[in-house]
Order: sequence, then structure tokens, then C-alpha cells
Amino acid sequence: MKNLLAKSILIAGAIGLAGNALALDWQTNEIHVQQGVLDIPSYAGGGSEDVFIGTLQHASGWKYGDTFAFVDYSQGSDQGHDIYGEIYANFSLSKISGKDVSFGNVKDVGILAGYNYGKEGGVRKYLPGVRLALDVPGFSFLNVDTTAYIDDNMGGGGDRAPTEDDSFMVDINWAYPFSLGDHSFSIEGHIEYIGSRDNEYGGKVSHHVLAQPQIRYDLGKTLMGQSDKLFVGVEFQLWQNKYGDNATDERATQFLGVYRF
Repeated sequence: MKNLLAKSILIAGAIGLAGNALALDWQTNEIHVQQGVLDIPSYAGGGSEDVFIGTLQHASGWKYGDTFAFVDYSQGSDQGHDIYGEIYANFSLSKISGKDVSFGNVKDVGILAGYNYGKEGGVRKYLPGVRLALDVPGFSFLNVDTTAYIDDNMGGGGDRAPTEDDSFMVDINWAYPFSLGDHSFSIEGHIEYIGSRDNEYGGKVSHHVLAQPQIRYDLGKTLMGQSDKLFVGVEFQLWQNKYGDNATDERATQFLGVYRF
């Protein structure tokens, strides 16, 4: 049953990518660079390290919905490197049906198909669920996503992430642009909650709360007269029970540079 669900989610994601290629309504692609001091979970030795993260991020809209994806390459001063990515295909009920499905402050309802992958730890998660797209003045977008958090970790010991019970996730993601005089800014990011579960060794993986708000300044507009191209700012990472470790609560500030194309 789990394999069937996993294949269905991957197929849905592939449909989303195919939709992008065939009938793209809009797209935004970004390269991010981040630098900061991040905590190491206690089960990996504890302490902290200087971490560089390079990210390729993609968002687009297509005939029946939209797609969001990113791939991170992280290099730590002590813990080595990793490649981690997520992809979400959102199927809009209003676009598919051609009817208005709004109610209250909800302007659309979507069916989500998500996949998370971490190379070094053998992390694999499937996230089927529902999106509520909210209509709130001032926001470019404001979504509330509720999904299952279905485990398919490789497990097996060593450096591999252990297999885990399934859980659930609630994620709020947003972008809020604003101006101060002639200067353009935005506050964007997400906050997620993932429920607790047990791993294959009988250990408890605690729930976690992860908030990653960014404050961006449109530097390209100021220096070159080109809006929405080059940004600088900071990303705050607030992570209670980092990676499910109830002995690690992270509060970090990272330099952020973004190039949009």
C-alpha cells in the first residue's frame, strides 16, 4: 500500500513538472547563498558549526495548478556536506473544475503531492495532502498546507537515517512585499510543524517546529534600476527539537543573497 502511494505521489509530481514544460503560465527561478552558524543535534555530537548553503529554487504555475521545488547543497565546517531537496505539485480544484471553490478567506483549495529527499542520510518522505490558499490583503500568497508525512527512509544503520513511523505536517508559507520610500523589501518564508513518531530502534523522534522567515532587500533596484533580480538580507532559522532531537533548539541568523532569473 505504501509503495503504491509513493508511486502515485511521484507520478503526480512528474505530471506537475510536465505541466510546467508544456503550458507554463509563469515561473520564478532563484539561486540562494546563505552563511551562518548552525547547531549540530546532540545525537551527532552537539555543538555548532559554520555552514554554507547554496540553493536552486523553482516556482511556477501551469494549467491545473502550480509547482514548488528546491535543492540545497550544504557544506559544514565539521559535519561535511549534504544534498537535500523537496518538490510539491499542487492541483487547484478551481482550475481543474472551472468553478469557484472559494469560501470565507479561502480563495482556492488544492490537492498536494510532495516528496522530500536527503542524499547523505537516505531520507525519503512522501507528503500527500490539502492546500488552502488564503486571500489576505498585502500578501503575494499565503497558504496553509496539511499533509501526511509518510516515511520511506533507507535505514539500516551507519550514517543512514533510521526508518520511522508515519506522521503529519502542517506548513504555513507566505510572501509579503512592502516598500519604505523608494526601497523595496519582502518578508517571506514558512513555518512548519511535524508530529512526533518512533524510529526503527524504538527511540522517540520528537515533534518539531521550524520557522524560516526571510527579510529581503531589493538591491538590484537600488543599484541597477532592475527590480526583482538581486536581493540581500537575512534568514532567521528557529527550530525547536531540530531533526526531532528534543535536546536541540536552534536560533540562528544567516546572511542571505538571492539572484532571480
